[in-house]
Amino acid sequence: MPVAIITGASKGLGRALAEALAARGWDLVLDARGAEPLKEAAEAVAGHGVRVEALPGDVTEARHRAGLVAAAWQLGGVDLVVSNASALGAEPLVRLAELPLEGLRRALEVNVVAALGLVQEALPLLRESAAGAVIAVSSDAAAEAYETWGGYGASKAALDQLAAVLGTEEPGLRVWAVDPGDMATDLYAAAVPDDDDPRPAPGSVVPAFLRLLDERPASGRYTAPSLVEGR
Repeated sequence: MPVAIITGASKGLGRALAEALAARGWDLVLDARGAEPLKEAAEAVAGHGVRVEALPGDVTEARHRAGLVAAAWQLGGVDLVVSNASALGAEPLVRLAELPLEGLRRALEVNVVAALGLVQEALPLLRESAAGAVIAVSSDAAAEAYETWGGYGASKAALDQLAAVLGTEEPGLRVWAVDPGDMATDLYAAAVPDDDDPRPAPGSVVPAFLRLLDERPASGRYTAPSLVEGR
């Protein structure tokens, strides 16, 4: 069975993607900071009859990233790494004039440095896979100038660039940066708590990620809505 590592997998898009991959027979290594929500998610995902390892921890810690890859190796290797864990930098979001620099550092550490660190740890196994792939969950804030989204958007723009270069440097892999579009997630609620407009559930964009895995287009940046609508 193929094996995927998914960070930020206790809820939202990470959990929805884990459920979808498990339904297809993938074995999974799941990460999140909250032990109890992660345990609950892992139990639900394991209901599909696949092997699931749940490792609570902080992706900014090298030891934790090594543990995720070691757990995947025990399951048979690494075929897919999904960097979905994200930090906003401030909750709720604030304009750049008020953005705490420590918050910006945290966003960069989680969204960029840790994502690269996990890929570096997993690269030997990804290269051995017949269909190794990396998915970096991006944002439209990486490409558009939205007030208060500067720090978070800057971190996602940096992640996009890392993904683009990795795709060039590792031609044997597929490396996709994916903007999932608007979703109803805890992250968005924390970012803009006074915005109660309805938004799609994270599960609604999962078909876009599955399409990438099925069709394996060239490495690059994709938007989930365009992938779903293009079916």
